[in-house]
Amino acid sequence: MQMKAAQALTTDARRSAGPIGGGSVPPEPEKSCARCQRLVAYRDENRDKNPDWFNGAVPSFGPQTARLLIVGLAPGVTGANRTGRPFTGDFAGDLLYDTLARYGFSTGQYQSSPNDGLQLRDAMITNAVRCVPPQNKPVAGEINACRPFLHARLAALPELRAVLALGKIAHDSTVRALGERLAAYPFQHGKSHAIKRPDGVGISLFDSYHCSRYNTNTGRLTEQMFQDVFAEIRRFLGTD
Repeated sequence: MQMKAAQALTTDARRSAGPIGGGSVPPEPEKSCARCQRLVAYRDENRDKNPDWFNGAVPSFGPQTARLLIVGLAPGVTGANRTGRPFTGDFAGDLLYDTLARYGFSTGQYQSSPNDGLQLRDAMITNAVRCVPPQNKPVAGEINACRPFLHARLAALPELRAVLALGKIAHDSTVRALGERLAAYPFQHGKSHAIKRPDGVGISLFDSYHCSRYNTNTGRLTEQMFQDVFAEIRRFLGTD
C-alpha cells in the first residue's frame, strides 16, 4: 500500500513541482498545502485528535538576513506539528536550540514553545519536508514534492553563506535543490562541501547526523560531535 502511495506521489510531484527555480513556488508553502495526499490525510487525522495543535505545513524560523540555513528532515508529530515552529517541543529541539545558543546563533531562552520569545540570530531553520509524515518517515515522492519550497527558501536568503544538513535525507534534498549530483557531494558527518547557492554564489554545505533522540541514545551522535560541527560553522562564518 505504501509503495503504491509513493509511486502516486512521485507522479504528482513531477506534475506539480515543475522545474526547480522556475519562480512559481514561494519559499513557504501554505499551511494547508495539499501536494501530498498521504501527508494531508495524516495531518487531518492529527487535527481530529488534537484540534488545538498547529497541524499544517510548518514555516521556516529565522531572519531573512541569515547567513546559515539549517535543514532538518520533517516536523515531529508532537514537536513542530504541535507547536508550529521547527524543532520546538521535542528532544531534537532541546539539543539543537541549546547548541545554537552556545555558538551565538540565538537570543532569549528556549522553552519548547513558539511563544518563548526566542529569536534566531544570523540563522534560519527549515525542513526538507514541511508537513509531518507518519512514523517520521517521508517517502521519496513527498520529499520530491516539497523540494521546490526548499530551493525557493535557499534562493530567498541573499546573505546565505552556509547550510547545515541534519541527516542524509536533508543533505540529499539540499544538493538536489541546488541542482547538483549526489555523487559529487556524498553525505558524511562532520564533512563540509564547497557548493553554489541558486544564484551561483559559493557557499559551504556542512553535514551532521540528525540530532534525534535515537541518534543520541545510540551514541551515533554525541553532544560533543554536534558541537564540533557548529564550532566549524562558527569559524567559517566568523563572529559578526
